[in-house]
Amino acid sequence: MVRMKSSETILLVEDEEADVMLMKLAFADAGLAGAAQIVSDGREALRYLRGEGKYADRQKFSLPRLVLLDLRLPYVPGLEVLKAIRADTQLCRLVVVVLTSSALEQDVKRAYDLGANSFLSKPCLGSDRQKMVNLLREYWMDRNIAPPMG
Repeated sequence: MVRMKSSETILLVEDEEADVMLMKLAFADAGLAGAAQIVSDGREALRYLRGEGKYADRQKFSLPRLVLLDLRLPYVPGLEVLKAIRADTQLCRLVVVVLTSSALEQDVKRAYDLGANSFLSKPCLGSDRQKMVNLLREYWMDRNIAPPMG
């Protein structure tokens, strides 16, 4: 199995503190604790991805290999973040997995229409969350060949 390189990053865009804490635990158990960067709203996600302001240091805030994007976010909703990513020639190939509590058909359809690579509902049980993070790591970080950026 190909192992994740230490320079590869996962950007978690999540505003619920409880979900962030649970994801941090799942990342740690999956061997991804050092790979996770976390922002709590859509505006910060776009600043991070564009390398603006405090995120300009790409050694510290590297472009992620995987974005886990919630839909219900302050300032800029998740679907608008996804739309902005796909419209940006430097970011358009980023792997974006929508990870949300919504299972509404309209959200699923709109996310895929805007170019989401996958749509997942947040698991309620800790064991299911861990399985999901392990699968995300194995597929998107270990096995998938990331597209060239830029």
